[in-house]
Amino acid sequence: MRRFMLAIALAAGLGATAQAQTVVGAVNSTLPPWRCGVDGTFAPHAFPTMDGKTQGFQVDLFDEIGKRMGRRIEITSASFSGLIPALNAGRYDFLCAPTTVTPERAASLLFTEGALYTELQFGIRRGTPPIRSEEDLRGKTISVNKGTPYEAWVNNNRERLNLTLLAFDTQPDAVQAVLQGRAYANLSGNTVIKYSAARTPQYIADFALPGTRFHWGTPFRQGETAARDAMERVLECMKRDGTVARLSEKWFGQAPKPDDGEVTIFPGFGVPGLPGYDPTPHQLQCS
Repeated sequence: MRRFMLAIALAAGLGATAQAQTVVGAVNSTLPPWRCGVDGTFAPHAFPTMDGKTQGFQVDLFDEIGKRMGRRIEITSASFSGLIPALNAGRYDFLCAPTTVTPERAASLLFTEGALYTELQFGIRRGTPPIRSEEDLRGKTISVNKGTPYEAWVNNNRERLNLTLLAFDTQPDAVQAVLQGRAYANLSGNTVIKYSAARTPQYIADFALPGTRFHWGTPFRQGETAARDAMERVLECMKRDGTVARLSEKWFGQAPKPDDGEVTIFPGFGVPGLPGYDPTPHQLQCS
């Protein structure tokens, strides 16, 4: 518990400074490094080590991607709400953050297929009556991480359910709002909610919103088709040889199911059915 609370404190500090950097991939490559941004407070996907670097599923995933593509990757931690604007401004080549592929985002960015799926889930304080339906949220305050689909869900349902939004720059702050009684529940991705619950006795993973399964993909700027396709080919090889599944089990504590994104290779490039998707078939050439 003490180590977890220290990680929360470190995460909050990194979110404020937005300067923590970790280098992964082919670190001895002579090619220019790729730059990517990540929310360094989003455990277990990305969160700080005791020496100020970043660890987690995303770091391990892109370490392997960089090695297979022969490139060094500089991962910079920053608040999620600023990552997409920074990508569009050219400060990053792509985002290492797990980014939910929504139709709105797919219309303005270019995504790989998902390395895994996400599902919107609530976390509550132990002793709170369980949430059994959206109606149990009526009139409640919900905490979220800024600039995410979780914030969008609360805003989209604010009037219908009389919700109050508490938005924070970091996910640990959103969790703390629940533990302190300032929010009734925290809405985030299922992997993050379950990870926090496993390490915080007073925090419980609760209701998952039906029909909210999305790809968590890697966004590039519009026009970066060749780079997107090259990375997706590597990602698909990592799915085929079981690498993504092994990383998932390491960080999330259980093996993926047969239909999960970690083991599903999707046809074409991108997320089927969304803007930016290219249905052109391609053959994998995995070493």
